[in-house]
Order: sequence, then C-alpha cells, then structure tokens
Amino acid sequence: MIANKDQLTLEDVYSHCQEILENDKPKFLTLLEEHIKIDEIIPPSFYLHFYSWTGRPREYPLQGFLWALIIQKIFTIPTDELLLVFLHYSKELREFCGFDKVPDASKITRFKQDFLTDLQMIFDRLVDMTEPICQAIDAAKADMTIFDSSGVEAYVTENNPQYADRIIRQLKAYAKAMNLNSSYDPHRAAYSNMPNCASANHEIKHIYINGHFCYAYKFGLVTNGLGITRHIEFYDRDFFDAHPDIVVEKRSDSPREDKSVHDSRLLIPTLQDFFRVHPLLTPKTFLGDAAFDAVQIYKDLLTSDTFGENRHFEKAYIPLNNPLVNYSNYTINEDGIPCCPNNSSIPMRPEGNASHLRCGTPTFKFVCPMSQDDLGQMPRRSPISASPQNLLRQPLHSFLVRQNGLRLPGKRPQSFPRYYSRF
Repeated sequence: MIANKDQLTLEDVYSHCQEILENDKPKFLTLLEEHIKIDEIIPPSFYLHFYSWTGRPREYPLQGFLWALIIQKIFTIPTDELLLVFLHYSKELREFCGFDKVPDASKITRFKQDFLTDLQMIFDRLVDMTEPICQAIDAAKADMTIFDSSGVEAYVTENNPQYADRIIRQLKAYAKAMNLNSSYDPHRAAYSNMPNCASANHEIKHIYINGHFCYAYKFGLVTNGLGITRHIEFYDRDFFDAHPDIVVEKRSDSPREDKSVHDSRLLIPTLQDFFRVHPLLTPKTFLGDAAFDAVQIYKDLLTSDTFGENRHFEKAYIPLNNPLVNYSNYTINEDGIPCCPNNSSIPMRPEGNASHLRCGTPTFKFVCPMSQDDLGQMPRRSPISASPQNLLRQPLHSFLVRQNGLRLPGKRPQSFPRYYSRF
C-alpha cells in the first residue's frame, strides 16, 4: 500500500512540537493542557490530603504546584528560585499554572516535602495508565522487566578528587616507610580505608558505579523493554527497615564483587515492592546483568510465589558471571556441549539429568563417549576412559538453556533441541 504523501510521521510530530516550544510558548502550553489531563493523574487521596491540611481553601491550587513542577522539567529549569523568576515575569506561565500571584520558595519546598508520598502515588498511577500504551506499541518488549542499580552523586567533601588523593598519598608514604613489596596496591587499600558513608549524610554511601568510586545515593531502576521507567527504589534506611532480611556485610577488597553481591540481594525485594504496588502487571521476561547469576535468584525469579500467588517470571536472561564459573578443565563447542578434557575435539555424551542440589535445580550428566559402549560395558581401558575427569556434573545454569529461560554461555546452539529432547 502506497503511503499518502500528506501522511504524518512521528518525526514530523516531534519536529512540530519542538518548533512550537521554541517559537510559540503559549501555543505549546495549550497543547500540554489539551493532551495531559492533570485531574485524571492526581489520585483522590492526594486531593483529600492536600485540602484537609489546613481545613480551609488553599491560597494556591494543587494543580498549580504540579503544573509548575512539570514546566520546570520541560524547560530544564535547574532550581526552584529560577522557576519562580520565570513565573514572576511570564504572565502566560502564571495563568497556565492557575496562580493569581507567585508563591515564595518555601511554599514549593514544603509542598515537595509534606506530600512526598502523594507525589510517589502519582508516578505509580502513571505506570498503570501508560501500560496499555506500552502494550500497544510492542507487547513483547512491554512484558520485559529490566533491573539495574546506579547512584546519584552528591555534593559532599568526599567526592572531591583531592580527598581520595590525600588518602592514596598517605598509603604510599606508609608503604615506603614499612618497606612493603610491589604487591602492595595503595589504590586498593584506599578503597578499604575510605569511610563507608559521607560525614554530612549517612545515606550517601561509598559505592562503585559506572566504573569509578563515588559517594552517592544508591537506587534501583526497573524499566520495560521499551526503556520506559516503571519503578525507582532508593536504598535508604526506610527500605532496609522494611526488608530486615537483607544483610549488609562488611566491604571486601574487591569493589566489583561488593557491587555484585549487594545488587543480587536487592533484586528480589525491589521487584516484590514493584509488583505489590502494581498487582495487574504480570511478570513474564526478566533481563539482568551478570551480578544476578546465582542459583537462588533463578529459583526466586522462575518458581514459587515470589511476587504473589502463583506469580513469577516465565523466562530470565542473565549473562554468565565468569568469575563464579570455572571452565579451566574443559571446553564447550559451538553446539553448547562440553568436550572431553583430554581431547577437545570429542564432545561429551549426555546421560540424563538428576538433581543433587538442595535447591532442587536440575543437573545434567555428561560422560566421554569412549568410556562406555552402547550396552553399558566398559571397553578396553584407555587414557581417556581412565581419567577421573570423564564424568562432569555441573548445574543446569552452567551449561544449558531451559524452557523457562536459563541461559547458555556464548551462542545458543542450533542443534540444541536435539540434545534437550534426550533429557
């Protein structure tokens, strides 16, 4: 079918809105008011909480504060003080927000502090309202749940580069005075000697994010396959009080390992909070990084009632955490089958599966094809059959891809269904 020459594309719509934003601000505000129904986004409980705070009519409407905060983000106004300057000199913005006069800075600050929980409910309501839109765009990607952690760097003394340099210089002087050998790493030692949190705020932790150390507010981010944010969880004192089963251990000498261990313990509680707030969302496919490559995490994601009654993921795609898996004594061919440790050209023969783990995760048994004949009798002894390494037992998540989504190191073999059917 030939497209109409006058048919609009998404690029045309975006360009038109961008032109209006730059050249015709009042018209842009009219478009916002037409397409964003602010009254539908505000939960009824927010109205009751806001207008019952004083027991009398408010001087500034609730919609006005929300529109002001939205305008602040659209026009990338960095501070509340500069936002108030915009409102003071722009009559169109004041009328759009519904302000007869400009509120002072303390009003904006108290609004964000006193109604923090209600503002969180607005974002939760937006998730439920936008889910049908995401499903209409791409149902497969909308059903994906992607989790990762990051941090918001804070303006504290400990984030000054000179702070870390001073500690490193002290450790270098200590190593020189004690005549320590070259194996002593002052940078690694500095990681262990720096305080766990900032002196100004104990919620600002010393963490390793985006390839460097910093003091930041750590948070977990949940998105769908379209990249649309679904949930943000800050790991502060309130979060750990709500989940007392999370044990925060003392830091080791490896920052990457500390980050992986900590993230793996935060995953399930974060997803439980997310699906508890949104009971209509169904977990189907999970995507995460190698920090979640653990047997217990697979069990929690893919089985049991982790996220409600009979609610768990159908598939999980997680890369191998290579430091946790040792492939030094064998190789895996292009079909995903382990090869004989003594001869890498001979693929091992699968001989059923059985679970020998307390968690119940299935394991596959592979033996060298030269160790037994078809009748199960031992042939003449050879260096291969006599080797104790002929029998390999590894958890399922180290070798194969199960139907519920466990992954394979490297490329998924084309002939994999033929091997899987034998089990």
